[in-house]
Amino acid sequence: MGAGGEVTPPRESQAANPEGPVAQTQVLSHLTAEHIAAINALVAAAEHADGVSPLSEHVLLHLQGAGVTDTSGDPGAHHLLHRLPGNGNGTADGAGGPLVGYAYLDTGDAVQGSSTELVVHPAHRGTGHGRALVAAVIEAAPDHQPRLWAHGAHPAAAGLAASMGFRRVRALWQLRAPLTDLPAPEFPYDVNVRTFVVGQDEREWVALNAQAFAVHPEQGAWSLADLHARMAEPWFDPAGFFLAERAGRLVGFHWTKVHGAAAQGGQEHPHPPIGEVYVVGVDPDAQGGGLGKALTLVGLHHLRERGLDRAMLYVEEDNAAAIRVYTSLGFTHWDTDVVYQRKQDE
Repeated sequence: MGAGGEVTPPRESQAANPEGPVAQTQVLSHLTAEHIAAINALVAAAEHADGVSPLSEHVLLHLQGAGVTDTSGDPGAHHLLHRLPGNGNGTADGAGGPLVGYAYLDTGDAVQGSSTELVVHPAHRGTGHGRALVAAVIEAAPDHQPRLWAHGAHPAAAGLAASMGFRRVRALWQLRAPLTDLPAPEFPYDVNVRTFVVGQDEREWVALNAQAFAVHPEQGAWSLADLHARMAEPWFDPAGFFLAERAGRLVGFHWTKVHGAAAQGGQEHPHPPIGEVYVVGVDPDAQGGGLGKALTLVGLHHLRERGLDRAMLYVEEDNAAAIRVYTSLGFTHWDTDVVYQRKQDE
């Protein structure tokens, strides 16, 4: 294995036009600090142009250089760096020409198969780099039929996916609501609510999360390390992490999050601060009694008390029951993240 964890030689792709510069795509299993800086700059440029991050929180955590990053040796994680020709002078990582595309390929899910998220620099879109990067992902995926995430459901992403044999198989709705006229939460008489205690509640929360999301592979599979990675993020605040107990046992939770400068130590963001219903979970044995709605309201009141005027959340497009609850609290559809899948025979 070469420097930076390269697992395949660079793949050449005629991205721009038949007579234009030949771009190269490297597939790496590990990233250096210089690689990460170049990817972060690319992601920031795309988010500034699109108003939405091209990568999910899960992938961004893998790029932080600590905790659950791929420098720890995650065998299922691969990074595809798509570059223009060059000698590396003036680039963030000093390797090759400018980085114009990046894809994160996760091959560790034995049940659902490989998945990928990718980004192309706004200044280099519409010239074939996206197609070349997706082709490289297909080649690198062991099953050659990866799932492709598109954040924001951009028409260009849908067109590219369709033209390369991908079909829409899943969608996450982003809902938003103003934090006004919130009703008071109503809990069952035998339920107490408190906030998360660091150093005390981690293991019991991980167990409850697995129970609450047993049929949700991404959320329910969180490990203690996954929880600690998020607790290490600048936005983590135990005062916004609410736990419901019955007879001394956790039966539900609402973890809130704040996006924007107010929560990120003054870092620049492309939007004003906004609260998020990060995750709400209820023990299956305690579901159906209004506990989820009450916990949601506790978190929304907390976000309003922090001075925020709106909140967001993500929910599966086909989760009609949850959408009804959130709609009753004033949430409306804002945006959609889409998953496309390519079958091997297409």
